[in-house]
Amino acid sequence: MAIVKMTEGKIFSPLFSYSLSLVIGNLFQLAYNAVDSIIVGQFIGKEALAAVGTASPVMNIVILGISGICIGASVLMSNFFGAGREDMLRKEMATTSVFGLLFSVSIAILGAIFTPALVRALKVPENIQGITILYLRIVFFGSPFTYFYNALSSAMKSVGDSKTPLKFLAFSSVLNMSLDIILIGFFGFGIVCSAVTTVVAQGASAILCIIYVYKKIPILSLSAREFRIDGELLKKTLSFGGITALQQSVQPICKLLIQGAVNTLGVDVMAAFNAVTRVDDFAYTPEQSIAQGITTFVAQNEGAGKRDRVVKGFRRGLILEVLYWVFICIFSFTFRYRIMGLFISDKTSPMISEGASYLALMAFLYIFPAFTNGIQGFFRGLGKMKITLLCTTIQACLRVIFVYILIGRLGIESVAISSMIGWIAMLLVEVPLYFSYKKKNIAKTVS
Repeated sequence: MAIVKMTEGKIFSPLFSYSLSLVIGNLFQLAYNAVDSIIVGQFIGKEALAAVGTASPVMNIVILGISGICIGASVLMSNFFGAGREDMLRKEMATTSVFGLLFSVSIAILGAIFTPALVRALKVPENIQGITILYLRIVFFGSPFTYFYNALSSAMKSVGDSKTPLKFLAFSSVLNMSLDIILIGFFGFGIVCSAVTTVVAQGASAILCIIYVYKKIPILSLSAREFRIDGELLKKTLSFGGITALQQSVQPICKLLIQGAVNTLGVDVMAAFNAVTRVDDFAYTPEQSIAQGITTFVAQNEGAGKRDRVVKGFRRGLILEVLYWVFICIFSFTFRYRIMGLFISDKTSPMISEGASYLALMAFLYIFPAFTNGIQGFFRGLGKMKITLLCTTIQACLRVIFVYILIGRLGIESVAISSMIGWIAMLLVEVPLYFSYKKKNIAKTVS
């Protein structure tokens, strides 16, 4: 059992170790999503790749909405853990679990019912509407598995254990990739198989988390009589988690609207956009993982009343963000054509040049979300969820507006330029708010 209190001792080493586990774990998550796209594009075709690309932002709304609630609950659990209030930690765990069961089952049912209408609203070309609907419906049914993995892994992370969820996610990622390669690559099954293997992998990670918590982490192991909703905690969870879920969902909603604009440019650009979106995910996710490490560090120390460590931990987190950006900038720019070639067997396809031009520009722009994510992690740790929602909404709205203004002239590169405009506006709001909060709440002697 790797429970870690971040309220004492060194700052950089535990923050780096904790964040690194989150980075690796989330990269595994992205890996099996990317493998789906690569295998679908290589063995089924660009029409299926475009269908998966259209389905991805829809499912991201669900996944990020779920993880938003779990992150909000995790802030409360981290506070309780930092303050030594084990009874409240367990009550929060129970409240999150019971509410989550009802919430995730509702998502699965409603998602399956309204998928056809959603696909039509997104202006998906008629020739791929059928496979897009089928893919989405199957993945929607995996929502309860997605919720419980996120809820349990968030609970473990709130007590400083970020390594165990990584192990389970790695196992489910390898499982998903193996099934895809065997069933689609060798046996020739279609897009339905890709959706089913994703759900199977999600179920495996959720079950492994449940077993581990009950065997190894007594502080989180609840008895049957403890599984009930605490009204007051539910209000706080929904206040924190609901705002965080809304904030987490803003970006995929933004991506969904952008997808609608991209869909008007044809299948080649749609396929290219799906591919570069996967690359973007690999770039953003480590930045978000470091931010999540900042959140846990800040929340634990805020709960313990150690605000000097709050500021110092945040600064160390920003250093990690910048170091990661240097790596991802060099990598994505240098290997942009090879990266795009992974997604399709026809190396002369226009989608490769479309995607490569996007990555050449975006590689240098990844510095902006490095800072915005880090600052967001700071405010989440303090429970200032409204600030994170405000800033994310500003960024997303500007991004969508400028895409629709520029896409006719600049094509897929308009997405990168519009993102930059949104991130700059976000920083113009976040940075003054950070210094204002620091001036009011942190002692001037903090170095």
